[in-house]
Amino acid sequence: MAKKKQEEAPKGSPAWMATFSDLMNLLLCFFVLLFSMSSIDAAKYEKVVASFNQTFSVLNGGATAIGDGILISNGVSQLNELDDYINSTGKMDEGQIVDDDLANVQEKMEEAKMEESEEMAEKIQEAVDEKDLGSEIDIDFTSQYVQLTLKGALLFDSGSTLLKEEAKPVLDQVGIVLERYAEGTIEIEGHTDNVPMSGAKYSNNDELSSGRALSVFDYLLSVTNLDPARVKHAGRGEYVPVADNATPEGRTRNRRVEIKIYNSLSSY
Repeated sequence: MAKKKQEEAPKGSPAWMATFSDLMNLLLCFFVLLFSMSSIDAAKYEKVVASFNQTFSVLNGGATAIGDGILISNGVSQLNELDDYINSTGKMDEGQIVDDDLANVQEKMEEAKMEESEEMAEKIQEAVDEKDLGSEIDIDFTSQYVQLTLKGALLFDSGSTLLKEEAKPVLDQVGIVLERYAEGTIEIEGHTDNVPMSGAKYSNNDELSSGRALSVFDYLLSVTNLDPARVKHAGRGEYVPVADNATPEGRTRNRRVEIKIYNSLSSY
């Protein structure tokens, strides 16, 4: 009986390897697309890497212990323990990383605001000193604005909202300063002492302070090119004292008009 001819093995790689190769190529393309569409925060990436390194010690040393007897090299059977261990350590708290980043951004923003206000205050102080108005205008600043304080006795008679003539040259110079920062928000606030009004046109200090702020507002708009939409005025009455109302000197200091020039990072 003739021997059965033995079938020759097919040449080349097994068919399953072609399918497997196609699958790997597709997965590679998929992850490349994902990576190309993502953005990497370098600072956050460094924090994540540092956290992994401190928690697992696998980035530098390879298959090292991450817990009591748990080794990455033990195989996929340890994945559940790995996930539990990550959650228990608390070192990969993404929320904490985001909070830290936000706090750093806020700190940098506050520093930038303060630097801008300080620079603005120095320039305004130079202009005030140049016109020899240092005794009439006090200058202070915060991270939001530079504040010019004008004495109430310079601007108004007692119980009045009518500007004194001698106050107008001072306000003219203030107007020149304000025009330099016309793109920002400007606030004009009237303040009084706590002595009740009696026998005057205005029934209380709220009305008096509002009238004085409005008088300064109207005058500045008449001598400058300020945009009224960017200038606000308000009466604060007796509620924000800067000195003790129990003394004549304190009451004199509390009768004032404040002009706040907001920096570009704080204007609204």
